[in-house]
Amino acid sequence: MSETPTYIIGHRNPDADSICAAIAYADFKNAHGDNNCQAARCGNSNARIDTILERFETPLPPFIGDVTPRIRDIMIRDVIKIGTAATCAEALELIDTHDIRILPVVDNENHLRGSVSVFQLGEFFIPKIREPKEMRRVRGATVRTIIDSLKARVIHFEENDPESDLFVRVGAMDIRSFGHLSEKETIPPERSVIVVGDRRDIQEHSINMGVRLVAITGDLEVDDDIVRLARERGVSLIVSPYDSATTALSIRCAAKLERLIDRNVPCFGPDASLSDIRKRITTHNAAAFMVTGTGGELLGIFTKTDLIKPVRTRVILVDHNELSQAVPGAEQVNVIEIVDHHRLGNVHTNQPILFLNEPVGSTCTIIADLYRRESMTPSARVAGVMMGGIISDTLNLNSPTTTEKDRNILRWLAGIAEVNSDSLADLIFSSGSVILNQKPDAVIRSDFKVYEEAGHRFSVSQVEELGFDTFWEKSDALLGALDGLKADEKLAFSTLLVTDINSQNSLLLIRGNSSLIDLIPYAAVEKGEIFELPGVVSRKKQLIPFLVGLLQSLPPEED
Repeated sequence: MSETPTYIIGHRNPDADSICAAIAYADFKNAHGDNNCQAARCGNSNARIDTILERFETPLPPFIGDVTPRIRDIMIRDVIKIGTAATCAEALELIDTHDIRILPVVDNENHLRGSVSVFQLGEFFIPKIREPKEMRRVRGATVRTIIDSLKARVIHFEENDPESDLFVRVGAMDIRSFGHLSEKETIPPERSVIVVGDRRDIQEHSINMGVRLVAITGDLEVDDDIVRLARERGVSLIVSPYDSATTALSIRCAAKLERLIDRNVPCFGPDASLSDIRKRITTHNAAAFMVTGTGGELLGIFTKTDLIKPVRTRVILVDHNELSQAVPGAEQVNVIEIVDHHRLGNVHTNQPILFLNEPVGSTCTIIADLYRRESMTPSARVAGVMMGGIISDTLNLNSPTTTEKDRNILRWLAGIAEVNSDSLADLIFSSGSVILNQKPDAVIRSDFKVYEEAGHRFSVSQVEELGFDTFWEKSDALLGALDGLKADEKLAFSTLLVTDINSQNSLLLIRGNSSLIDLIPYAAVEKGEIFELPGVVSRKKQLIPFLVGLLQSLPPEED
């Protein structure tokens, strides 16, 4: 099985910095020797992201909507299995060769028909003392399956070889006793199998009786006249390499497996989550569990032991460090690194990890700086992608989150990509209005994050526009979309920050906690739930601290 890739992935509602950082960090890791890293995304793209990636001829990372560990991640795909027409001998050989306890049984189209275990086979071969005739019955056998079971040397084989229940008798007694016993038994000769050593008298008597098969044991030679007699009487004649006791037992292995198949096999789909499966099989005593597709085809197999093995899926989080913003299932897999420029959230890991967090304007700044520290030069394409992330997240170095490192890094990348940063900024910010080109609900969810402070869960969305003209046409619908988001996510309140890139001012839309809204000191415009925030352009450095301060100012009874 190929190694599971390490996914480098941004937050659920990715902006340009999130996508560009994932692409750049995957390139850096692979260039550094970690060849199994893959950029991914857990949300939709937007016009700004598409513009950056198209400019630098870079494909959009694949969508990974959920990394919750599932059965497909731990199941054994290369399954040792057996067909419905097989014999017990074939099943035992597979079990012994591969040191396994259970075999899935499939038809010719690989559809699961049940299973057979070593315990079932063992029970089948244990003699049933109270049923002496039954212990000698070989159900659904042929001479050919007996030959295969014994790996016998064929002296004479009768082509007329129908499948039937055969009865095995060992000719170890005196010929008089053997003949008398044969007369007493009601078993038809054509369903009788005689196992005999070098007792020529019993060999001859059995052939004259017209039995179905005579199996001579000990790898002995057979007299020519016995061979001629078997041909004349139409009796199959073989030589077993084993002694009489082993031969008799091995002939029982020639029974068709179908009668032993357990049809009541616990099956699960490949997309079932491990956490759910652990609960469902707690009291189940099955040796193994089958994984089947929608059509019943066998896809894999797993045991309880497989469920406690370490999860192989690994992720690296970029441009965020809070699990509430991470790809669903991140808390159940191995988060091995975090590269971010936001405040510290609630992420926790089971082991120490690499955590890079710097107070700069863009995650791409941190990743570009890693290239410089390692004396590595990114390709012109990757340098351009990182430029796009920095320009977008710092509003072309005009955001209050911008640092001197952002400026230095952007100049360095511009030289590698041979791209003018101001020209690139014009291309990015003129790539289309999010508010004009998307439905109100999509605008709200295009770049929103959920936070929890002072016992309140709330969301902050942000879009950047060239002026507010388009916004006013959609303001009512956007306020309605905030209501919908608040209800869907069970939030105390939801907000949208609309930033004018040209004037470096923003409008704040808010729906929810009326006591909190009453505390907002900024001027309200028109609808009372839209506020002018002059000079506020940064969600993380300006708006979030402002909202947290308001929450901490609420009277105790509001908590």
